Amino acid sequence: MNKAKKLYCRTFQTGLKIALPFLPYCKPEVIGSVKTIPDILKKRKCSHALIITDTGIRNLGLTKRLENVLTKDGIPFCIYDKTVANPTTANVAEALEMYLSNGCDAIIGFGGGSSMDCAKAVGARIAKPKQSLAKMKGILKIHKKLPLLIAIPTTAGTGSETTLAAVITDAETRHKYAINDFPLIPRYAVLDPKVTLSLPPFITATTGMDALTHAVEAYIGKSTTYGTRKDALLAVKLIFENIDKAYTNGSDIDARRNMLHASFYAGCAFTKSYVGYIHAVAHSLGGEYNVPHGLANAILLPFVLEAYGPCIHKKLHHLAVAAGISAKDTPYDAAAGEFIEAIKAMKKRFDIGDTVKEIQEADIPKLSHYADKEANPLYPVPVLMDAEELEQFYVTLMDSDESVTI
Repeated sequence: MNKAKKLYCRTFQTGLKIALPFLPYCKPEVIGSVKTIPDILKKRKCSHALIITDTGIRNLGLTKRLENVLTKDGIPFCIYDKTVANPTTANVAEALEMYLSNGCDAIIGFGGGSSMDCAKAVGARIAKPKQSLAKMKGILKIHKKLPLLIAIPTTAGTGSETTLAAVITDAETRHKYAINDFPLIPRYAVLDPKVTLSLPPFITATTGMDALTHAVEAYIGKSTTYGTRKDALLAVKLIFENIDKAYTNGSDIDARRNMLHASFYAGCAFTKSYVGYIHAVAHSLGGEYNVPHGLANAILLPFVLEAYGPCIHKKLHHLAVAAGISAKDTPYDAAAGEFIEAIKAMKKRFDIGDTVKEIQEADIPKLSHYADKEANPLYPVPVLMDAEELEQFYVTLMDSDESVTI
């Protein structure tokens, strides 16, 4: 990256960091069970709820408990269940039409990050009915209060239940972009482990590593605070202690609960401190090839950490100690290596590969341009890279034997 662009990025990021204490962040109120939702809706004087989920979640019967408690309390609801992985502008338009035609006044995002992102985007369109989602791309473009938004994660990974971001894919161009504003933070986060019990092992693994990526990128970035560092370290600790348990025994309710809380803490960390190039590259892969976001993050995580080099070794040492991988007196470079090797071993245990076979060499300039545009100047990454430098990661994912250098 040239010096002028570097200066611009770091100046922008420094300004955001200085502003952090004065920005209106608000953590969602954490609820432990879907059984409390009727009381919340009554308290907020909401009379009709729109549940936004996906077909797979509904076919598994995961929404039944929520449907039953709402029916028992006489609260009308309707369900939009066509959300796809990497939700599109078409999904948002369909769900919005259902909301309006049924006279809804509350939104419940039920599922993984895709369902919650779709729910947030619907809320944004309701708050600003005359503005397209594309016009809301970037940061602080909404400004207005959304309808009551409740998030019920069925995966312990995205952290979307606590973030100010919604990631949407344009249905026509396949360009994937983020909308970031404080009104998108859900009012309530329902961390109910029972809705995650039927999650298949591979999805448990990739979403768990998604949460790990959130915590790691938030911690190693240049815009951390005492609170975000604390949340990120706790998230990493909980993930390393519980992800294998949840993967091997899906009915381990304590491991499931701990993973949900790890995802929540990781979400709190990156909501303020942001993510980095792992996410930017992963988003471009999701938009172009529909690669599941958690899987893309899991594949990329060790490659990007290695590419950042020695500048993050001290921070990786702290993460390694929190994870129980390294002792406090381990040299920084050794602990960093141990942490990255532990991530690689985790991928191997979970049968997560090192390549994304869908990548076409001809697409790489376009993909790296998308990643560059998303990340710079917003993400306070340890090492700045432009589109040309980011191409290395796509090449690496085509052939995992390629070396990663800056």
